[in-house]
Amino acid sequence: MQNVVIDKPYQFVPPRHGRFWPAVMGAYAPAYLRKYHGVETFEFLGVERLKESLAAKHGVMLTPNHCRPCDPMVLGLMTARFSQPLYIMASWHLFMQGRLQPWLLPRMGVFSVYREGLDKDALKCAIQMLVEARRPLVLFPEGIVSRTNDRLNPLMDGAAFIARSAAKKRSDASPSGKVVIHPVAIRYFFCGDVENTIRPVLDDIEKRLSWQLQRDKPLVDRIVKVGDALLTLKELEYSEKPRPGALLERVAALIDQLLTPLEHEWLAGKRQTGVTARVKAIRAAIVPDMAAGSITEEERARRWRQLADVYLAQQAALYPADYFDDPPTPEQLLETVERFEEDLTDTARVHRPIHVRVEVGEAIEVSPNRERGVDTDPVMARVRTDLETMLARSKESRPGHATRGPADVYDGSAK
Repeated sequence: MQNVVIDKPYQFVPPRHGRFWPAVMGAYAPAYLRKYHGVETFEFLGVERLKESLAAKHGVMLTPNHCRPCDPMVLGLMTARFSQPLYIMASWHLFMQGRLQPWLLPRMGVFSVYREGLDKDALKCAIQMLVEARRPLVLFPEGIVSRTNDRLNPLMDGAAFIARSAAKKRSDASPSGKVVIHPVAIRYFFCGDVENTIRPVLDDIEKRLSWQLQRDKPLVDRIVKVGDALLTLKELEYSEKPRPGALLERVAALIDQLLTPLEHEWLAGKRQTGVTARVKAIRAAIVPDMAAGSITEEERARRWRQLADVYLAQQAALYPADYFDDPPTPEQLLETVERFEEDLTDTARVHRPIHVRVEVGEAIEVSPNRERGVDTDPVMARVRTDLETMLARSKESRPGHATRGPADVYDGSAK
């Protein structure tokens, strides 16, 4: 289990506002992305839309999909090419890792948010950023790194709440003060030999399973068999025998088996919509007493076991059961095997070469008032539609093909 929950009292980490470190990291970003994430070439579309919003002095929020851990660095690289730093909201646990990262993140304009509770400081900070309109504010509305570039997770409504609150403040101060959201579609393409790249990873996983290597099988069949085996092992861990049925039903049943008892214990049976929201609510109930140090060590250990179950449910939800219904792309194969390895070892090895394409969508003007009587926030519904449209369009145009509109394309070594 990755260390995404911190059992210490939360302290808000504000951003620094200087431009020196964003400029330094913008220059270093291509080398960093190439070395640590295998991203070697970059392509940016629709950047003129962002520039127009900045020139108009709008409060600007960027809402990208969140496929890979390096997404923030990719966005920083995009805006560094016209000397525009960003503010980025990030989970507090990232500020608790190592010594360099907690020092560097605030200087890059990154500020913390506490995912295990209501973080009024982070909300106030984000709203004020949009009101002042010094820099674009980046919020990842999926709330989690998915490793599924072709599947968008449910979007949290927090981005719309922040944007509306800022729009109200700006309109009160000046009728011309606007807040806009630009959806940003980030698409990664693997440009190497995918079979030769992921075969060693599958070899290692099969060895962990004490299998003979399954190299005689087609690659897709091999991946599906490993996935079925890993799911079966988890079913045996929590039940007496594997469940029958289709993969989608089995994954959903395992998630409910993990989360439903915790929702009864901690939330009086209340169930949020979507696995990410369910996980967030359970964590928010479990963690505060741990952070306050007001429980016994035995109870702390019990809660850590529950948090491990919550983490497993969240990870299981990130495997789309129908991801291979159509002939899978090289990226879908790579993403699935990367997640296998990450879930088994907490890390995924670097694969290259990867090309990233970023498209900035049209500005969505945010009204200070939310439309009443609707279940789905219309702003977030529009963000989702635009993201899915851009991602689908990008999928159909691999690197080397004509792209839609003007593009800024370059090799990372050219920076």
